Amino acid sequence: MQVSTAEFKKGLKIQFDGAPYAIVDFQHVKPGKGGAFVRTKLKHLRLGRVIDNTFRAGEKVALVDFDEKRMQYLYRDDRLHFMDLESYEQISLSPEEVGDARDFLKENTEVEILFIDGSPVTVELPNFIELGIAETDPGIRGDTASGGSKPARLETGAVIQVPLFLNVGDVVKVDTRSGEYLGRVAAAG
Repeated sequence: MQVSTAEFKKGLKIQFDGAPYAIVDFQHVKPGKGGAFVRTKLKHLRLGRVIDNTFRAGEKVALVDFDEKRMQYLYRDDRLHFMDLESYEQISLSPEEVGDARDFLKENTEVEILFIDGSPVTVELPNFIELGIAETDPGIRGDTASGGSKPARLETGAVIQVPLFLNVGDVVKVDTRSGEYLGRVAAAG
C-alpha cells in the first residue's frame, strides 16, 4: 500500500531506499517560487540512525508491512528473553538487536516489539518507567533548592543524572526516550 506526502504523520512507518523507516518529524513547506515539498526526519528501524530527507508534495511512498506484538521482558543471560502475552511464545534477542532499550529493561516490563517479515526489528519501551537507584553518592539533607545533580546507577545498569537529595534505594520515574529523571516515586526504607 502507498501513501501520499499529504498523509504523513509522526510514527508512520514507510519504505525508503529499500529500507524500513519511521517518520520522526515532518514539515510541509510551500515556498514563494517553485513547488511545495515535505521536509522529514526519518529513523531507520533496524539501525536506529536518523536521516533528513525531502519529498516533493504529492509524492507517493510505500508503507512498511509490519506486525507489532505486546511482549513481556523475562530475564537476561547472554541474550535478552521476551514472552508474547497472547501465545506465551518466547523469543530471545541479542543486546545489539534490543539497542538502547536494554538500559531500562526490568524483569516483567511490558514492551512493544516491532516485527518486519517475521523478524524482530525494534523494542519500544513504555515512555515512563519506575526504577530503583542502585548506586549513587549519599544524599545531602536539605539540599533540594540548589538545583545541582549527580550521577546515579539504576537497578537496570543505566546511569542518569538525579538531584543531590536522592539516596540508594529511592525509586525514581524516568523518561525512557531521553533518559531524563522526572521525579521521585518512593523514598528508600
